[in-house]
Amino acid sequence: MDVSEAVESRRSIRAFLDEPVDRALLERVLEKAQRSPSGGNTQPWHGVVLAGEPLSRLITRVAEELPKGRAAHAPEYHVYPPELDGAYETRRRGVGEDMYGALAITREDKAARLEWFARNFQAFGAPVLMLVHTPKYMGPPQWSDIGMWLQTVMLLLREEGLDSCPQEAWAVYSPQIREVVAVPQDHTFFCGVAIGYRDPGAPVNQFSVARAPLDEAVRWEGWD
Repeated sequence: MDVSEAVESRRSIRAFLDEPVDRALLERVLEKAQRSPSGGNTQPWHGVVLAGEPLSRLITRVAEELPKGRAAHAPEYHVYPPELDGAYETRRRGVGEDMYGALAITREDKAARLEWFARNFQAFGAPVLMLVHTPKYMGPPQWSDIGMWLQTVMLLLREEGLDSCPQEAWAVYSPQIREVVAVPQDHTFFCGVAIGYRDPGAPVNQFSVARAPLDEAVRWEGWD
């Protein structure tokens, strides 16, 4: 698989097969991903890779909080800016509606939507969940470095026939995660990444995800 194929075939997978992932394969991916760029070569990313009983323990702990709704949420950063609007908010809402449409869950069926949302905190059935954190003093440039690392990881996973779903949703349960997983207190917990083999028959893995046309993202100057 070349880079273009990996980019084209990568998507956020929300239904995984019950198939284990070999640790040596993940080590190979993460070792290669250490070549990701970062300002001043700071390499500000840190990860904890969970599987088996530690992952089950985390899922069980967070499940205890789900009935409390937003009252239990305590993210260490805004997952979305409070002032998000315009095309950005339209895109965010649009992909959610497209996903629920693929699942045949109507807007009125709040219970079904909440039930599906809860699957975030089961890592969508993935056998592996990587938790990502970074020192609290790191700023936006270093967070962008973490994004480049995550993209590198996800594309290398595709090269190996694996799939993933980056999940900032986990951030809302940062205190509970820290109860179960040793994330340093002087680090910000950022996100989870579900890793495994996609279920190719699941409708949630098949709907079209819209992308903005290039001219909405890029302006050209100095070209004929």
